This record gives sequence, structure tokens and C-alpha cells, in this order.
Amino acid sequence: MVSFENYKELALSLPESEEYPHFDKISFRVKKKIFATYDATKDLACVKLTALEQSVFAYDEKIIYPIPNAWGKQGWTYIDLKKVRKTVLKDVLKTAYCNVAPKKMLEQLQIKKP
Repeated sequence: MVSFENYKELALSLPESEEYPHFDKISFRVKKKIFATYDATKDLACVKLTALEQSVFAYDEKIIYPIPNAWGKQGWTYIDLKKVRKTVLKDVLKTAYCNVAPKKMLEQLQIKKP
């Protein structure tokens, strides 16, 4: 189980990440691009993955799974914070972050996808 505070701490530990409101959710962004969100009413995290990454991380449809609509087909993926392991969440967040962060910034910081 991962608390929202742990999720937030992991998301904000990534270089230049920031927290902003996004409609009725909380978003985590790098260079103004959203890589993750949090829905407090459902206690669900959501991250931006590629279709391939989504298929790799969605090992258990009760823990990590595509959003069931067109957003899910674009890689947006739900994470049940009550069930996910912190080590898995850390890898998923870093992967989502790398998907939206500018490539040049990642190279300068020597950050690679997990």
C-alpha cells in the first residue's frame, strides 16, 4: 500500500517536477507537461505510458490497468495505490516522467527509463 503522501513525494522527487491542480484532480508535471495525476475521490493515481509500457506494467488488472476509454488507448493508466508496491510505483512514475520530459533535459541529467 502506498499513501498519497508517498505518491506525491515520489512524483516530486523527479527533477523539475511540479504539482498543479488539474480540474478536480492533482497533476504532476515536468516543463508544464502532465506525467501523472491523482484523483482523491477514487484514491487512484494515473500515469502516461506508451502502449508497450502499459502492457508491461499492467501485470495485474486490479492494480495497474488502462483507463477504459480512448485515453487508455493513448497510454493513460490507472494505479490503485492501496494495492501497488512502492518499488513498482517508483518505476512506473519514472517511466511516465521520461515519456513527457524533454529529451535534451533527460540527457543532461543522465536520466534513463527504468
